[in-house]
Amino acid sequence: MREIPIQKVRLDDSFWSPRLELNARRSIFHQWQQLEASGCIDNFRILAGDKPGFREGWFFADSDAYKWLDAAARITTTGPSPELTDLMDDFIALLGRAQAPDGYLYTYNQLHFPTTRWANLQIEHELYCHGHLIEAGVSHHIATGSDSLLQIARRAADRIVQDFREAGPEGTDGHEEIEIALIRLYRLTGEEAYLAQAQRFIEQRGRTHAYAWMIWRQNAMVAERGKTVKEMRQKYVADHPEHAVFKLPPGNKAIMPPYSQVRSKLSALSGKYFQQHAPFEKQKIPVGHAVRFGYLETAAAMLLREKGGSENSPTREYMDAIEKAWERMVTRRMYVTGGLGSQPGLEGFGNDFDLNPEYAYSETCAALASMFWNWEMALLTGQARYSDLFEWQLYNAAAVGMGLNGEGYLYNNPLACRGGVTRKAWYAVPCCPSNLSRTWADLGHYIYSTAGDSLTIHQLIGSRLTVELAGTAVTVEMRSALPWNGNVILRVQPERPAEFTLSLRIPSWCAETAQVLVNQQPVSLQPVPAGLDVTASGYDPRLSNFTTLRRQWSPGDEIEMHMELPIALRRAHPKVKGHAGKAALTRGPLVYCLESIDNPGVDIFEARLRPDSLHAEPAPNLLAGIWVLRGETVSGVPVTAIPYALWGNRGESQMNVWVRV
Repeated sequence: MREIPIQKVRLDDSFWSPRLELNARRSIFHQWQQLEASGCIDNFRILAGDKPGFREGWFFADSDAYKWLDAAARITTTGPSPELTDLMDDFIALLGRAQAPDGYLYTYNQLHFPTTRWANLQIEHELYCHGHLIEAGVSHHIATGSDSLLQIARRAADRIVQDFREAGPEGTDGHEEIEIALIRLYRLTGEEAYLAQAQRFIEQRGRTHAYAWMIWRQNAMVAERGKTVKEMRQKYVADHPEHAVFKLPPGNKAIMPPYSQVRSKLSALSGKYFQQHAPFEKQKIPVGHAVRFGYLETAAAMLLREKGGSENSPTREYMDAIEKAWERMVTRRMYVTGGLGSQPGLEGFGNDFDLNPEYAYSETCAALASMFWNWEMALLTGQARYSDLFEWQLYNAAAVGMGLNGEGYLYNNPLACRGGVTRKAWYAVPCCPSNLSRTWADLGHYIYSTAGDSLTIHQLIGSRLTVELAGTAVTVEMRSALPWNGNVILRVQPERPAEFTLSLRIPSWCAETAQVLVNQQPVSLQPVPAGLDVTASGYDPRLSNFTTLRRQWSPGDEIEMHMELPIALRRAHPKVKGHAGKAALTRGPLVYCLESIDNPGVDIFEARLRPDSLHAEPAPNLLAGIWVLRGETVSGVPVTAIPYALWGNRGESQMNVWVRV
């Protein structure tokens, strides 16, 4: 399948359009203010010689600025924003002044260790930072047609190709991202060297001899360099006492399970934390840091899309590894929200069925990484399961990361909270806010795809598209009432009658009850897959499929989709500890939760609900107008459940997804 340029899609959706507007008018400017306040932007000014000062923040802080720039560019793709454009132009000019003449741009080394490059690739995120710079350059060119940032990005990419063309396994990155960036740059420019380097990075993973010794050495060097920077800062503060007041925001809070740090160290020494424990074709189980894992799988799927049929293509073993890793993740290592990562110390995967809701890390960025991966897999295979998981994570594990005011974020996302986890304006490691913003801004990109004379609708989001099919221009207008109502209408307007195919995804959550009509005539749907193993979480995207409609289409033809939104009680697999007698409440694509503010006097962790009392109803005065679930406990006490993605918007509270029934 082929992607459709986002400029061809106009998103008009009652649920998503207000959120995208908030993202474009408030969130992106709030994020810039926080980047300024945290010293991230000043790091570039100091490097460029524009102002005196001392570099602040983590060694990977540059990436947060680049992700903001990527998000800002994508926002301007679908609508002009002079204020945002001015900010981008000024920052791009600053990057041009800060970049070394040979293309290198990494403020941590350039300011603190100017004679050192590529020394601690497993830990210090050098290639990761360059990757986000390159992605921003691609997005900016697509949005504006300008080469101002693309030239900076290409100089950085050319530097990497030159320095790593002959590098061995030790020349791979510890936090995957550069692979995605190089393939995106190849797709834009057609420069084969970028694709070849991305392939080398993937092929070299997991082949380092004595990896534990290498990671130990790099950790020691990172610690020594950190000590040096601390001493340099102390000296700077002594000479500039006014700088002593600077402090980064606090980190995020997570509840740690027993032996968390021990597990983290063992994972790092084995290489699993970095997905360096085996060559890619042998990595068939999701392990380690969940974001890194998702980015690696995304890059491998992208590589297969580009080179799957070529003479120098990755082997069939790559596809086998990707599919088995996905299956293992979905059936044994994923929360009911689509959240990934049950070990906070690792920020990543635990063992099979290790899904304690209170320990759930489920980092927002991990959900986004999985969505990127699932999109590539949907295009690569044409299977609806990947688009279904994209939708589920979009509405739950990802959407929860941004608050209703556009300025409050969650980094990790537990499924049970007894207090202390709250939305914050910013974090010491603010990787999630701009990652969310760039994904929201690009949402129209993930709705449709084409293949020959076929148009596939992956997401049921209100939008309008004009595309050429069977030699004629075809406009498709989709009106969607999701997630509160299950009615979707598509109007098909070819310039002239023509035969082509439309494929509609039937979501897993209504696979057995959905109805599709074309011009009021019912259509036979594909049978629901049977004989599937029960998943750990009770949610199964493999139940989704595409309904293919091939016919002679005429102007004014109409497709109706009627999807029931019953309240479903999803049960965990018996091997998931502590879930007996409990269920997760879902309706349509939404997971619901109990939040203490809506249930005064109710112990939301111990109260038992009567399933037959549950019903859905609109609550126009609650949380910007939503549908809630109302019910009663077995003792007759009223209970209210809200969408999980909206919890934590009204101050500190308790929350619970898995309720007793």
